[in-house]
Parts: sequence; structure tokens; C-alpha cells
Amino acid sequence: MTSSVQTATAAPVPPSQWQLFAATFYRNKGAVLGLLVLLAMVITALLAPWLAPHDPYQLFTGKEQLPPFFLEGGDRAFWLGTDDAGRDTLSRVIYGARYSLFIGLCATFIAMVAGVSLGLSAAFWPKVWGKGVMLVNDILMSYPSLLLAIIIAAILGPSMTNTIITIALVCMPPFIRLTRATAMVELQRDYFTASRIMGAGTLRLLFITILPNCMAPLIVQATMVFSSAILEAGAIGFLGFGVQPPDAEWGAMLGTARQYIQSNVWLAIWPGLAIFLAALSINLTGDGLRDALDPKLKQVS
Repeated sequence: MTSSVQTATAAPVPPSQWQLFAATFYRNKGAVLGLLVLLAMVITALLAPWLAPHDPYQLFTGKEQLPPFFLEGGDRAFWLGTDDAGRDTLSRVIYGARYSLFIGLCATFIAMVAGVSLGLSAAFWPKVWGKGVMLVNDILMSYPSLLLAIIIAAILGPSMTNTIITIALVCMPPFIRLTRATAMVELQRDYFTASRIMGAGTLRLLFITILPNCMAPLIVQATMVFSSAILEAGAIGFLGFGVQPPDAEWGAMLGTARQYIQSNVWLAIWPGLAIFLAALSINLTGDGLRDALDPKLKQVS
């Protein structure tokens, strides 16, 4: 008597949250390209001492305002030409990534930490404290952000530290509004009521119980603020209120180049292109994160 062997078909293992996130993000080709460009800029900034062909502060006498090497009058030793003082433009653009990305990252981090803290507290104590926080927040948001940044930077004085503080203050209101709106919804959930009945402390309720459930929109907001921070740092540097020459920062390089815009437009093109690519890559990455963090779009094709 032979027994038939029945082959049990194993049920397919459902994809994990990370797999769904990665698959959704990968489907957005623009987001993948933006992330690659952003990673390339970060790596370039970290490896600037080894990638830059020259010292960004070195003056090459007699080599002032050279065009790129592919144009007439260019020099192959200076691929993107030189600035008004004879410094290598490519080296300064590479080192400029350090200043611009560092300013944007620090300002975004400070704005996010302060904005999330104020937004959570405004949602948790909505009567007096919450109304006061949102009143100040609405006043700040009703003022043009770039103009407000210029005013604050002019008051604090030109320096990289003051630029970071200025941009953090300007970028904080969107975090406050978004955190408060998201937390107000989470405060009505059963899990929050249960945690409160079980005796969880205020800090635990705010930062361990509620905050993790608010992180998805905050991460997307952080990418958008990061992009805005780089643009505002460039604008502040362009007007002379940010990082001061001879330090190589993209906005400061643009500010120096404006007086030579007619005689040598290349001085403005390269740092302007760097700012454009950085902001665009961050925005594309943020779009991909928004899609990947949306539960309705997490479907593996």
C-alpha cells in the first residue's frame, strides 16, 4: 500500500514594512536619482581635502578670472576657471558643499527639535500655552520667510553660527504647526488614553507614546525644510550676512561674483548650479519619502 505524499504549499511571507518602503521609494525614479545626487554631494563634501585639486584659499597670481578649461583662454589646471582673486573655482565649489550642507543640516535639525517640542506641548496643553505658541507661530508664518531671515541675520551679524540660528528660527514654524495638528489627532486615540490611565509621565506620553506616530509627516517636512534652508543660506550669503569671504560658501561665492556678472558670468554659474542641484535633489528625495511613507501607496508591484 503506497501512501501519497501531499506537498503543502507554503503561504507567501508578507513583505515587511521596510521592504514596502524600499519598493515604493524605488518605483519613484526621480527620488532615486535625487538621493544619488544628494549622496554624491555629501561624499564630495566629506572628501573635499582629497577631491579638490587645489587649496581653495591659494592665490594664483596672474591667473585671475580664467574661464573654464573648455573655453578659449582656459587652463587645464583649473577645470572650472578661477575667481577674481585667482583661486581655483572647482576647489571652492567642492569646499562650499561643506559649508552649505552643514548649515542646512544643522538649521533643519535645530528647527525640527525645537518645533516638535513646542508643537507637542501646544497640543498637550491647548488652553493657555497652546494658544500662545500658535499665536506667535502664526505671526512668524505671516511674514515672508526670506525677508525675516535677512532681518534676523542683519541683527545678529554675519557669521556661520548666526546663519544657522537665523535659518533655524525661520524654519521652525512649519514644524510647530504640523506637529500640533498631528498630535491633536493622536491624543484622541485609545492607546494614548490607556497609557495615561496606566500612569505614564508627561515626557513619556509626549516623546515615546505620541511622537513616534507623528514621525512620517515630520520626516517629509524635514526634507523640504532642508532644501529651503540651503536656499536661504545661499540668499543670506549672497547679501553678505552669512559666511564671510574668503571662506568658500556657495551663497558668498555668488555675492562675490555679482560684480563680475557681465565680464565673467562663469563665476556665478558654478555656485548657482551647485545650489540648484542640492535643492532639487533634496526635493526629489522628499517626494519619494512622502510616497513611501504613505500607507495607501505601499504596494509591491
